[in-house]
Amino acid sequence: MGGDVCVGVDIGSRTTKIVALRDGAIVQADVFDIMPDPLPPIREKLAAWPGAPVMATGYGRRLLEITLGASVVTEIKACARGAHHIRPACRLVIDIGGQDAKVIRVRPDGGFDDFELNDRCSAGTGRFLEVMARALNYSLDEFCREAMQADRPATVSSMCTVFAESEVVAMLAAGEDRRRLALGLYESIVDRVYPLIARLETEGEILFVGGVAKSRCMAGLLRKKIKRDITVPPFPQILSALGAALSL
Repeated sequence: MGGDVCVGVDIGSRTTKIVALRDGAIVQADVFDIMPDPLPPIREKLAAWPGAPVMATGYGRRLLEITLGASVVTEIKACARGAHHIRPACRLVIDIGGQDAKVIRVRPDGGFDDFELNDRCSAGTGRFLEVMARALNYSLDEFCREAMQADRPATVSSMCTVFAESEVVAMLAAGEDRRRLALGLYESIVDRVYPLIARLETEGEILFVGGVAKSRCMAGLLRKKIKRDITVPPFPQILSALGAALSL
């Protein structure tokens, strides 16, 4: 039975994250790709905790509210709550996911007092990285690794994903080095996200989460740009699902 377990579900644009908690400790965490119908795999995971209360967040939270009767919480609240739980000294969260990038200023009590969001364009997100890696004929792991080996970045002027892809293909055809292009593309994302950070930057720890936080290249470039240390938790994708479970 669910017992004293509570479950948070974060249905994002690219992946679903599920975290089960007992007494504030994670007893299970799952991350899996979004499918045409996300409900069957979610129901399958939740079947391990029958009767457990569920809190949903993310793009698809209303789907779980309607179909499963789950409670819902916004991504901003859930992310701030999760950040405070794992790093109580955290005062700023940089969350770059599949389709948006957000920066949240976290209060000492785990709430938030302000945030900045870029969800109008996929540039500066995980989707942008996927498209650009494919254009350069890299896997995502190769994309990160090769960018870190570049001696300097190539300048990619287009920030629109469609135009940037065309520009990269043209630059490759003109003989530009793939590693330099990879680094230039990463730096273009940092330049896109930095204004969000600059508007909210405050004292205290900075946490980098979301799927893009798994990229060592991105984390390193962000540290260099803001000239401060940034902490990447061991499982950066599950923070909002964790915060959702903690909100029950």
